[in-house]
Amino acid sequence: MEGKGGAMARYTIGVDFGTRSGRAVLVDVSNGRELATAVYEYAHGVIDQVLPHGGPPLPPEFALQDPKDYLRTMETTIPAVLKEAGVDGAAVIGIGVDCTSCTILPTFKDGRPLCCDERFRDNPHAWVKLWRHHAAQPEATALNAVAATWPDSFLPRYGGKLSSEGLVPKVWQILNEAPEVYDAAERIIEAGDWVVRQLSGVETRNACAAGYKALWSKGKGFPAPEFFARLDPRLRHLVDEKLSGMIVPAGKRVGGLTPEWANKLGLVPGTAVAAAQIDAHAAVPATTVVEPGKMVLVMGTSVCHMVLDTQEHFVEGICGVVEDGIIPGFYGYEAGQACVGDLFAWFVENAVSGRYEREAAERGISIYALLEEKAGQLRPGESGLLALDWWNGNRSVLVDADLSGLIVGYTVLTPPEAVYRALFEGTAFGTHTIIQAFEHHGIVVDELYVCGGLPTYSPLLMQIFADVTGKPIKLAASGQTSALGAAMFAAVAAGKRIGGYNTIAEAAKRMARLDARVYVPDSGAHAVYERIYQEYRRLHDYFGRGGNDCMKRLRRLRDEVQAGIRS
Repeated sequence: MEGKGGAMARYTIGVDFGTRSGRAVLVDVSNGRELATAVYEYAHGVIDQVLPHGGPPLPPEFALQDPKDYLRTMETTIPAVLKEAGVDGAAVIGIGVDCTSCTILPTFKDGRPLCCDERFRDNPHAWVKLWRHHAAQPEATALNAVAATWPDSFLPRYGGKLSSEGLVPKVWQILNEAPEVYDAAERIIEAGDWVVRQLSGVETRNACAAGYKALWSKGKGFPAPEFFARLDPRLRHLVDEKLSGMIVPAGKRVGGLTPEWANKLGLVPGTAVAAAQIDAHAAVPATTVVEPGKMVLVMGTSVCHMVLDTQEHFVEGICGVVEDGIIPGFYGYEAGQACVGDLFAWFVENAVSGRYEREAAERGISIYALLEEKAGQLRPGESGLLALDWWNGNRSVLVDADLSGLIVGYTVLTPPEAVYRALFEGTAFGTHTIIQAFEHHGIVVDELYVCGGLPTYSPLLMQIFADVTGKPIKLAASGQTSALGAAMFAAVAAGKRIGGYNTIAEAAKRMARLDARVYVPDSGAHAVYERIYQEYRRLHDYFGRGGNDCMKRLRRLRDEVQAGIRS
């Protein structure tokens, strides 16, 4: 396949490992055109009830995955995109990988996952712990208590509190509940880094995940062994014994594709393999954002909020600030909401009457489309409802996985579409809270850029986000921004000499585009939402900052009862 002037076209492949599926996209390096996309639905999806081969029910808040699903993703999707596009594998100059994070797995030194060993397959701690595994909250709470008194504390870089979604709480939970797994694990590695090792044969740790999820910083490295020993004497040598490996920045060429994987995928041995990235962070340059003042929202099952700045600021409740963490040359900031698309799906699957299902079927539309239509007919404030969006806990700014959801204002006349709209508004209020935290600490947010599945399927949600925040919203043109971003970083890993780019900023100019649509805030709607937001903040602080801990007491009671049932 030739490009302009008879030159051979060059391509990269981005592979995005999501929560329930993986996908590959084949991209023309010269212009970012996506020639083909293929999706693999994980055979075992999110493992949160029982292990794939059976056994007792998993404890509450467990969320696991099967690492073989990651291998099956590549074996299925990469040959598929090459075939669909009719592209010779020799024209592919690089592969990039992004993955949910913090998603970790214990392995042997040679990279074999412990869950694939007969000795450990029945132990849930030997499996991949997905980002949304929140069962390590006790460890996170204990870690925060120690870190708060530690000299030269790293907590300000993480908004003052570390989440149960991070690496150290999850590793500590393994040690506490399955010490035999911890002892056998010669490596505990991010899933994205594990995939890169499979492809290249080189063990690395990407600076993005290490910085945001594992307490590493470019200037200081990991915390000292004495800190880990203060947590638990058995953790003293965690970094040297379990986390060893070269830490590499985004766009770095880790190595070349091994002959074994080249044969499986239909590519050429030695093809550049880029360092892994966190999925949301990989999406940032794919939305054209490579400079400050522009917040990127990656909207799917959860939402990640990312913004760049030239200075390091300490912001309450963020997931982290990492130098070069998103785009080299800038401090990258991350915050997030743990339940957005998941929240809407929960409502549709569990709380909508059969009458609405029948109406949708009769009209030949999805139940989501029906609810979107009906909710769109309501004006701001008309429902009388207000929701706290904490169905998966609060990631930012409270950083508390033990919080839960709340809806205020029900009456016997409340229709499903009013609840659906209130959930939309609640998630928008959560984002508004995050933006205000950034702005309060001197980080400029002039406009929002969105990508992911939700912006594609719900114009109403986008307009509500614009109206609540009072900021214009621009959409990425690509429907696969994380995978496209991974492909862009692959072009940087390949380098300009063979048709790629020297920097991600150069790649973004040629490979990233925006949709023509822009959502402009309505001033009247924004004024109404500002009134409702004041009530949101009162509830937010009352239930989230210790005014009333009933959510946590109810959760503890639930855990006690479920533990009694299991025993």
